[in-house]
Amino acid sequence: MKILIACVGNIFLGDDGFGVEVARALSKRQLPETVSVKDFGIRGFDLAYSLLDPWDGVIIVDALPRGEAPGTLYVIEPDRSAAADTAINPHGMDPVRVLNLAASMGTISARILVVGCEPHDFGDELEGRMGLSSPVQGAVEEACNMILQVAATWRVNSAKLETVER
Repeated sequence: MKILIACVGNIFLGDDGFGVEVARALSKRQLPETVSVKDFGIRGFDLAYSLLDPWDGVIIVDALPRGEAPGTLYVIEPDRSAAADTAINPHGMDPVRVLNLAASMGTISARILVVGCEPHDFGDELEGRMGLSSPVQGAVEEACNMILQVAATWRVNSAKLETVER
């Protein structure tokens, strides 16, 4: 089972760099051969094309404001049936728009989940901010554990399915 962990974010906008920090933390861990971690940063077009590759599962990692306490982690399955808005900012990334863009270019065969972290702030509107806030930085290792647990569950379920089919 091939799994892509697609980490996104802008390191110049404070907590928006969450996905990038998760990619850095995961790069220090021993991962199964079937799991690939890629830091897409703000390269939405690259992610859209990667989503068209034959992955079994994709976990997108990003800052995700949902109104909870900063550092709160979420696992969400995005609604891929939503109206396709493919307008994309080449200097920014909205994962839902990237999914819609990829779907407009071809077939996404993978199951997709988003692991998101509630941001604290993105810095000054004009100047941004380098580095994660304390609560978001504190959630990075927990997010790594959560992501690897989801990936392991997918691999175990895939192995059970292969055993049943044989």
